[in-house]
This record gives sequence, C-alpha cells and structure tokens, in this order.
Amino acid sequence: MSGIIFNIERFAIHDGPGIRTLVFLKGCPLRCLWCSNPEGQNREPEILFDAEKCNECGSCIKACGRGIIERIHGAAKLRIKRERCDGCGDCAKACKEFGTDALQIAGRCVSVQETMNEIVKDRIFYENSGGGVTLSGGEPLMQPEFTRSLLVGCKDAGLHTAMETTGFASFDSFRRILKSVDLVLFDIKHMDSGLHKEFTGVTNKLIIRNAERISDLNVPLIARIPVIPGYTDPAQNLERTARFIDKLNVDEVHLLPYHFFGSSKYGRLGREYKLSGLQPPDKNRMQEIKRIIESDSNLKVQIGG
Repeated sequence: MSGIIFNIERFAIHDGPGIRTLVFLKGCPLRCLWCSNPEGQNREPEILFDAEKCNECGSCIKACGRGIIERIHGAAKLRIKRERCDGCGDCAKACKEFGTDALQIAGRCVSVQETMNEIVKDRIFYENSGGGVTLSGGEPLMQPEFTRSLLVGCKDAGLHTAMETTGFASFDSFRRILKSVDLVLFDIKHMDSGLHKEFTGVTNKLIIRNAERISDLNVPLIARIPVIPGYTDPAQNLERTARFIDKLNVDEVHLLPYHFFGSSKYGRLGREYKLSGLQPPDKNRMQEIKRIIESDSNLKVQIGG
C-alpha cells in the first residue's frame, strides 16, 4: 500500500496531545480561500518555483528535456507549463545539485512501511509526552486506503493516533478508519451553506452530517473553527457554530486564528492568493471570539490548536 505525501513534520506540539509527528497527505476536495497548504490541494506531485532563488543556470531545462520549463523571452525568469508537468521532480533534483533549491517538488509516493519507519524513530518522545501521530493534509480521506493502512500500522505499533479532517468525505470512508483513530480534529468553517461554498468551493451539508454521525459514535472529537476576519468571524456565524457544536459529543473547541504564512506558496505554484492584504486577528479579538463561543454554549474553548 502506497500513498502520496508532501511533508512529515516531527516534534509538533499542536494538532493533538503531546509531542507528535504530522504526516501531510496530498489531495483535498476543498479550495479554502485562506488555505495555508496549497501544495496539498492537488492529488499529484507538483513543482514549486521560487524565482528569487533562481540563478538562471538552465540545469532544470536540460533535466526536463520535454520543453515544459522554458525561459521567458526578454526576462530573467522561467515559466513552467504546469498543464503538461507530471511532477516527476527531475528539474528539482537538478536544481538542488546546483545548490539553489529554486525548484522543489511537493509530493512523493511512499509506502506505509516507509512512513512507519520515520514515525517510530520518535517513539520515546511520544511515550514521554503522551503524544503520537496525526494525519493531516490536504484531506487524508482523499487517500482512504492509504490512510486506513497507516492508521492501522500506528495502532499495531501502540501509538496514539489523530486525524485532521475537513469532514468532506463519504461516511463509509470515515467508518472504515474510525476504529483506528483515537482523536478526530474536525473543522467547522461556516454554518451558511451558500457562503461555505463561496469560501471553500463546496457546501457544508455533507460536513455537518458527518460531524453529527461521528459524534453519535462517541469518537473523541475536537471541533476546530478557523477564524478568518470578514469570512468566518461575523458574530451570527460564530453563534450558530457554537450552538451546533454544543449539540455534538465534543471534548473541546479550538479557535484557529488566520495567518498568512502559506501565502508565498501560491506564487511559487503559479496561482493567485486571493486574501492578499488580509490581517490576522489580534489577541483582543481572539479573546472576544472565545467569549462569544463560550456564551452560546457549554463548551471548553481554547485559542490555537
């Protein structure tokens, strides 16, 4: 069993209890305007190009050999014909050999065993801190069989498991993995289905239904609310969200303040970041939102994951 991942982050202290290893899987059915991992949206490997690091050596053009990378006439830049690129990574490998790292590959095919070999290296830290492994993305259930097999491997190794999810997947996919998950981190982005589609590309109907069904199974569940100024933080939406979550069997709520740390990746992927200029909420605003959620529910609320 193999899957496509784009990062393994070790010694993480969020996204579940204790010290954790985060495995980021490629592919997501949503296109959230504020997504901080755009390299995780598409299912297949893809190239990121940082023009500022490029020394114009031309090694990538030679390595590709298919005319997918070309110089822009009259400009000291390269252009990638992304519609033809299969993400093989030959150009990024050549770029790295010349010491520039202007081209990087996001996504690589790995087996469950390869991934487990990385995960178990930090077993002592999991045991000493009550940590474990969290699958993230992207959306892990875009690769349901790999996700299931990896979670089973972690449980067989005696590790605590968690999964971050958009909630947008068939419930059959959820059902097949829930017995191997100790904690589900479930995003609730917006309660208005029309606005949810405008902001993320999909309606919230499947997400809401899955949250209810997972809650009915008494699976340990943390609801997470991304706080995006002007998008998810109007008081009416926060109040509706709090009332909905309060009906679920939820352990706690995490408020995730907007940040723009991933915004530079969009240009490197040849895409536009549509929230350019949006500022993160300050500490006072986050405390205010925390009070709104608490006043409309009996929930335990914390700021941050």
